[in-house]
Amino acid sequence: MVKKKQRKQKIVLASASPRRKALLKGLLKNFGLKFVVKPSNIAEYIPKKTVNFGKFVVDLAFEKAANIAESSGGIIIGADTIVVHKGRILGKPVSISDAYRMLKLLSNEIHAVYTGLVLIDTKNRTIYRDYERTRVKFRKLAEKEIRYYIKTGSPMDKAGAYGIQDDLGSTLVESIHGDYFNVVGLPIVKTYLGLKLMGMIS
Repeated sequence: MVKKKQRKQKIVLASASPRRKALLKGLLKNFGLKFVVKPSNIAEYIPKKTVNFGKFVVDLAFEKAANIAESSGGIIIGADTIVVHKGRILGKPVSISDAYRMLKLLSNEIHAVYTGLVLIDTKNRTIYRDYERTRVKFRKLAEKEIRYYIKTGSPMDKAGAYGIQDDLGSTLVESIHGDYFNVVGLPIVKTYLGLKLMGMIS
């Protein structure tokens, strides 16, 4: 049984993502909890070959959380999101042409979004590890639509070169199967369960 004083622990989000920050804030306000943001300095990378995408995102999320846990106490939350199309990982575009390539690939296709989630309780030395997978179907995109979306600048800091939460990015998606918030960047249900397991939420 986790003691109630556990609730007094600080919650730290090891991510600079404004989407994760907004989602976590929305969740925690329901329980009167707050958090601080301390982005990790772990560089995101794409492996040359992997078949276990769930394990990959969880391992990277752990690296991020562990990096912050070295210098900060409390409940550390690490997360990492990737887009997978036909067995290949699409990270954040490195250029406008790269964003165009990704959106062209995803047009009229189904892809999967994986988010790894790790919570580290530095006080009790417990770790919660899990990931979420959501299937996303894009409608067929016109050339003009792709180029216009890229001009907004929105694709440039997002895995797969799109944001489902964007006013315009949302119009690219025909349907999803699974957790919507996972596609945004933080699986809310599993974040809730992790915090509950660690006694932060009763």
